[in-house]
Amino acid sequence: MPGFELFGQEEKRQVHDVLDNGVLMRYGFDALRNGHWKAQELEAAIAKRMKTTYCHTVSSGTSALTVALASAGIGAGDEVIMPTFTFVASFESILAVGAIPVLVDIDDTLTLDPKAVERAITKNTKVVMPVHMCGSMADLDALKAICVQNNLLLLEDACQAIGGSYQGKPLGSIGDLGCFSFDFVKTVTCGEGGALVTNNQAFYENAHKYSDHGHDHIGNDRGAETHPFLGYNFRISELNAAVGCAQIQRLDDFVTIQKKNYYVLRDAVSAIKGVTFRRVPDGGEENYSFLNFFLPSEALTRKAHKALGAVGVDGCFYWYNNNWHYYRKWEHLIQKKSLGRLPSEVVKCLPNYSKADFSASDHWMGRTISCLIKLGWTEEELGERAQKMVKVLQGM
Repeated sequence: MPGFELFGQEEKRQVHDVLDNGVLMRYGFDALRNGHWKAQELEAAIAKRMKTTYCHTVSSGTSALTVALASAGIGAGDEVIMPTFTFVASFESILAVGAIPVLVDIDDTLTLDPKAVERAITKNTKVVMPVHMCGSMADLDALKAICVQNNLLLLEDACQAIGGSYQGKPLGSIGDLGCFSFDFVKTVTCGEGGALVTNNQAFYENAHKYSDHGHDHIGNDRGAETHPFLGYNFRISELNAAVGCAQIQRLDDFVTIQKKNYYVLRDAVSAIKGVTFRRVPDGGEENYSFLNFFLPSEALTRKAHKALGAVGVDGCFYWYNNNWHYYRKWEHLIQKKSLGRLPSEVVKCLPNYSKADFSASDHWMGRTISCLIKLGWTEEELGERAQKMVKVLQGM
């Protein structure tokens, strides 16, 4: 999956461009740049690839989610529906703007269950945030219908699914806002970085200002810019953006490689009794960054995961016990652990997750193994991996 596996001459050239002109900041210093604006170049390339009107790059996927929420006016006491299976950044970004993360169950897509979303809606709900985990998407038609009916925003967290699509549209472009991560282990990497995309001009204008201390970016004198509202610093650097400029051009090639490797492994294990696969909604195509499959029971899945590691099949994850990605280990959220005092709205309104019933999610996550698909495998390595997986799973 990680784009860093195939770093090449174009990534080096783009970085050298920045080092040669010496301007590492995305704003200002116009005379020194010699026409190099890497963040702007990356934004134009992402918007074109995602078929959206606007793109704004930031310092991380977490920043992208935070800025997206802020740009849409989400704040203290507003509720944002999110899945039990995601990365901690999802609820961190919600809490960062003073809003309330409302966890709901997943289904066999390993993403938001639309029926659970409907049950969770209250008068304070403002956003539904599907997270396209491990390269595949939620039931976006159903979620869009729910959002339209209830006047809610749809914010796609596509941080793990860049290059996937739904009904011919790139993931991230389907909701009111979409977010991507370009950290070191993503299909497209900047080392650190992220982006939000939208077709809403107001959200875009808010986003680029909010992520740069509220600067209005009017004119060519940064010192003369005004500040229409409070903001923070979520800027991407020109060095990070330069790597992204090379990587985004290679996205389709990366996905093609991932798809080939994915199907070698999937075809190998598909005939094994008891192995079934996550559901990809009709009209959807994942980005093939993970092969996700179910086994008949939690006990069998635990045993299989341990056995795969023992024979050297690395990069297989059992998320049910994972500290970062599944609600069961989010003690810091459940116990409201914070360095400083949390906003009163969060203290008062955050659900008591220590008593929550997410057995529907446990039903799927307890039986899921996700295997990372790498870009750099040789044919021999891929074949050996497939053989080992088949041997282990047949022996369960």
